[in-house]
Amino acid sequence: MTAYDALAEVYEWLISDAKLAPAEFAASFDDALRLLPPGAHVLDCSCGTGQLAVGLAGLGMQVVATDASEAMVRRTAKLSEEFGAAVRTLRAGWEELPGHFDDSTFDMVFCVGNSLHHAAGAKGRVAALESMARLLRPGGHLVLTSRTWELVRARGSRLDIGDRLVRRNGRAAVVVYRWEIAPTWAEEHHIEIAIAQVDAAGPVLVRSELLSCWPYRYEELEAELRRVGLRTELSTFDPEAENYTVVASKV
Repeated sequence: MTAYDALAEVYEWLISDAKLAPAEFAASFDDALRLLPPGAHVLDCSCGTGQLAVGLAGLGMQVVATDASEAMVRRTAKLSEEFGAAVRTLRAGWEELPGHFDDSTFDMVFCVGNSLHHAAGAKGRVAALESMARLLRPGGHLVLTSRTWELVRARGSRLDIGDRLVRRNGRAAVVVYRWEIAPTWAEEHHIEIAIAQVDAAGPVLVRSELLSCWPYRYEELEAELRRVGLRTELSTFDPEAENYTVVASKV
């Protein structure tokens, strides 16, 4: 899985304004959260900088936050401390999760932030989903968000430069995505993400990272969820929309 170590310190520029505050990020999943009992055990297994995990803890849930990036885990722990949130943090890739937790430990597992495409191909993706499914109790739910890769591939290789400045912590930056779209779905694709921070005095500080990804069609994801024992209960997939959410239950 891609590490995001270079972008961890500036990741807030990649989070939308609506999801920057932990409570608002958690509220964006209200439909799924209604399925949970009070004090539910929840795993955020692609926690990034921790906004969702901290928001869930603020709702009284028992939250564990993991990520393949040590830098992201550190930022999540720092945010948890700032908010006084009881979040257990752990550096672990998807394939490592069953080594840290017993089967059927969690009521809900979150895999959000368009992270699943970093699993290496169909084999890696199924292995990741299988790990998540193992940790769910029977009747528990996986909440997953994804890019609509059908749209991404249709647009081809390109450079996307933000058309406005993004402001965070009193600073402004331009976000740039460079897409390398491989000839076939099964091949490794790349996204280079650059954050160009603009200083009022003139200097520009650029941080970037080249990320590997393996795209998938929506119907492939549906089939893989069924393969690991998960049944889709809610899907916002729209072939014309940029992103979608899937909520699947463990059969």
